Amino acid sequence: MTESVNPPRIAGWLLLPLAWLIMTMLTSALVVAMYLSPLFNTELRTTLFSHGGMLLTQWSVSLLTAGVVWAYSIWVCWIFCKRSRRLPRHYILWLLMTVLLALKTFAFTPVADSKAIQTLLLSLLAAAVFVPYFKRSQRVKQTFIQP
Repeated sequence: MTESVNPPRIAGWLLLPLAWLIMTMLTSALVVAMYLSPLFNTELRTTLFSHGGMLLTQWSVSLLTAGVVWAYSIWVCWIFCKRSRRLPRHYILWLLMTVLLALKTFAFTPVADSKAIQTLLLSLLAAAVFVPYFKRSQRVKQTFIQP
């Protein structure tokens, strides 16, 4: 008689990367909503569309970037909950993407340096902790085995 072995549940230390993923997914949704808000405000919409192509291009690229991050975060969360074997690789890619976006924010966005550094340090810390965990942890190797 054969017994089917169920992979371990998502619990313990795996809840931290899941929480980080969900937090980033919610933040990305708020950023998308922030970039869409000029479309619903007459004054902002007029300003956006009347200053030539440069402002509209920057806004479009930012909206597209935020939308891609949000969609990819949702997909990574989905495969995380399904315990897919593809998750470790995609989670690491997702972490690296957040570090690159934090670097972009630090270098090119007109925000306070303290906020940009805080965002960058949080992204770097998350990547420094979670990348080795997903690469070496036996719990990760035993949990994410579904096709």
